[in-house]
Amino acid sequence: MLTLEDIILAQGDFTLRAEVDLPSGGITALMGASGSGKSTLLAAIAGFLPVASGRMTIAGVDVTDLPPGDRPLSILFQDQNLFPHLTIAQNVGLGLRPDLRLTSEQGTARDAVLNKVGLAGLGGRRPAEVSGGQQSRAALARALLRGRPWLLLDEPFSALGPALRREMLTLLRDTARDEGQSVLMVTHAPEDAIAVADRTILISDGALEPPMATVDLFADPTPALRAYLG
Repeated sequence: MLTLEDIILAQGDFTLRAEVDLPSGGITALMGASGSGKSTLLAAIAGFLPVASGRMTIAGVDVTDLPPGDRPLSILFQDQNLFPHLTIAQNVGLGLRPDLRLTSEQGTARDAVLNKVGLAGLGGRRPAEVSGGQQSRAALARALLRGRPWLLLDEPFSALGPALRREMLTLLRDTARDEGQSVLMVTHAPEDAIAVADRTILISDGALEPPMATVDLFADPTPALRAYLG
């Protein structure tokens, strides 16, 4: 369970309030208009942005003041954060050791996750030598390799074309299920939420609405979702 209790995020004139319990398991989509605070909320959960007030817990453990590296989560950003001078295998290996001095067991785990995301045989290439979809797979592999129970996604596939994006969403859904990970995914695309999200949260008027089953929400949209969809 990821719990945001009386959370207030404040940046200049911007304020976002969050009071929500997110159950472990499955994929939760986070939607809202541009500038509503989706990425800001993810950054706060990941520990990159301090909260003005409130408390965050994951599996009952207070993580409000923990540094990012000590939180039981990984985060994947839009730009993938792959280092151009490193190979795909090295970029993925960073998920285990920043100095890349992997043990044989860690190397085996890295190779296994490369295979899982469809990058077997491509570990020796650099990011510029593979496609955009393969770069996205590498970034996802690195996040999976860390083995943290929660995975936060800030629209990491938004730059891909429709076919590749659907492919990556399917890969995300399947690997998250196989690895038993809980996913919180920022998206602006209703079709992405409908495709893979078990539940959806909407940010509206500076606050989080309660999570709803995605199928039910889009079958009978709330006033806030109707306004978002236009």
